[in-house]
Amino acid sequence: MSGQPRIFIVHVIHHLVIGGMENGVVNLINQLPKDRFKHAVVCIEDFSDFRDRIQCTDVEVYALHRSKIGSMRLRWQLFKLLRNLRPEIVHSRNLSGLDALLPAWLAGITTLHSEHGFDVDNLNGKAKKPALLRRLHAPLIKHYVTVSEHLRGLLIEELGIAANRVTQVYNGVDTERFVPQPRPRHELLPAVMLGEELFVLGTVGRVRPIKDHATLLQAIALLLARRPEWRLRLRLALVGDGPLLVELKSLADGLGIADLVWFAGARNDVSDLLQAMDLFVLPSLNEGISNTLLEAMATGLPVIATAVGGNVELVDVGVVGDTFLPGDAGRLAELIENYVADPVRSAAHGAAARRRVLRQFSLQAMVAAYQDIYQKL
Repeated sequence: MSGQPRIFIVHVIHHLVIGGMENGVVNLINQLPKDRFKHAVVCIEDFSDFRDRIQCTDVEVYALHRSKIGSMRLRWQLFKLLRNLRPEIVHSRNLSGLDALLPAWLAGITTLHSEHGFDVDNLNGKAKKPALLRRLHAPLIKHYVTVSEHLRGLLIEELGIAANRVTQVYNGVDTERFVPQPRPRHELLPAVMLGEELFVLGTVGRVRPIKDHATLLQAIALLLARRPEWRLRLRLALVGDGPLLVELKSLADGLGIADLVWFAGARNDVSDLLQAMDLFVLPSLNEGISNTLLEAMATGLPVIATAVGGNVELVDVGVVGDTFLPGDAGRLAELIENYVADPVRSAAHGAAARRRVLRQFSLQAMVAAYQDIYQKL
C-alpha cells in the first residue's frame, strides 16, 4: 500500500458541533489510516470549537452558511469548492447533505450518502417533502450507508433503493475511553448529587424535542410519589445543552424534583460522568443509532431506552437493559424502580452491556467497514 496516493474524502454535514453524528465523523477521520486517507469537512452551515477534536493537522473545515446565502448560491459555492479540491469521494450525511450531491455529480466526483436518523417532525421517515427530496437525489448517489438495519429497511422499502446499493454500518464506540472504571463521585458531581448510598441515573444528549427529556423527569416524579423514601437516594444527571433547557428546569421545579436533578449542560468529560452513574436512560422519540447509548453500555451501565429506531438493535431486553414506548412515563418509572431495587440485576446487566459493545460495536469494527466501502468506491 505504501507509495499509493491517499484517497481524498470530503465529508459534508449540516454543522460541526457537539453531537452524536458529528462525533462519529470526527472518530472516523481520526482513526482511518493517515497514509491511506485524506479528509476535508464541509459544513452546510457552520462549525464550533468541536472541530478541534480532529487530530489530523491537514484537515480543512469549511463553513458555507446556507441560511445566509440561500440554497442556490450554496450549491454554486459547493460546485466551485469541490472542483477546486478534487476529492475522490464526497460523503454526505442526512437531509442537509443532499445539497452537495448535484454539485458533486457535476464535478464528476463519486458520491456516498449516509442516513443517521430523522428529527421530531419526521419520526417515521415518511414525511412527504423529505421523502421526495431523497427520491429526487437518489440517481446522483453511487452508494448508501445507514447506521441501523431499521434505516436500511426504510431506504429499500419506502424509497425504492436497490438493496445492493445500501450497506449498514453500526456506529462504533471507543472502548478504551469508555470503560467501567467507577470514579469518586465527589471529584465529578456537585454537592446536590452527593450522599450515602445514592443511586445516580443519567442521560446525555442535546436538549431538544426529539430527545424527550420531559418524560424522564415525569417518570422520576411518579417513582418518588410511589417511593417517597427514595428522595434521599435517587439523583438524576442530565448532561447536554439545547433550546429546551430553561423549559426543562421549570418542569423539574413544577414536579417538585428540582433539588434532585443536576442540569450539567454541555460537557467535554462525558466518559468520566458516565463512570459516576448507576443507570443510563434514553427517552428519545426516535434514534438512528445512539452514540451515547453505546458509550453508556461500554462504560458497563445497564440501559433503559425507548423501543424506537436503532435502539431495539442495541438493547437486548432482559440482558443489558430494557425498553419502553416513547412518552410512557409510568412504564419508565417502573423500569427505573426495578434497577434501584435490585443492585445485583443492575450490575449483571451492566457487565453484559460492556461485553455486547466489545463484541459488536467497537470503533475498530466501524472504521474497518468504512475503509472497505471507501476503497471499493
